[in-house]
Amino acid sequence: MKPFITIFLIMTTLSAAAQNGKAKTVKKTFSRTTSISTEIKADASIVWALLTNAADFARWNSTIVSIEGEIQPGQKIKLKSTLDPSRTFKLKVKEMIPDQKLIWGDGLGQRTYSLDQSANGLTRFSMVEKIGGIMFPLFANKIPSFDDAFEQFTADLKKEAETIAKSK
Repeated sequence: MKPFITIFLIMTTLSAAAQNGKAKTVKKTFSRTTSISTEIKADASIVWALLTNAADFARWNSTIVSIEGEIQPGQKIKLKSTLDPSRTFKLKVKEMIPDQKLIWGDGLGQRTYSLDQSANGLTRFSMVEKIGGIMFPLFANKIPSFDDAFEQFTADLKKEAETIAKSK
């Protein structure tokens, strides 16, 4: 059992490291999941502040046109993305654990932001979005790939958080 656990931990670590800043999408018949992760040289509280300040989102994040509303548990926000600026996504903030996890979504999908603060001052940022449902196969080909937007979002977040961390 011990060798299995060791191999599993090595594979998990390599998988996380290999995804550093690169989006990965897994397509299934009734869903699509896009994920990305990266190390950010900043405290989790800095990254958290960026992720939860709707009024400032479009300033540092080139993938967002606008966000209206408060990013607070149970609140609804209206988000416009550069993927489809003509569409407004109405999302509910489903869960917030300060400096650790933020989840928002609608009836078709859910996005989870996770932060893991390490002892050496780095924060592992992960973002996963799963969209789908029983009707997903009917419109799946109309939804653009999120890979480039996830990579740009992550690069923007990393740059802004590290800039703030250096100024402190």
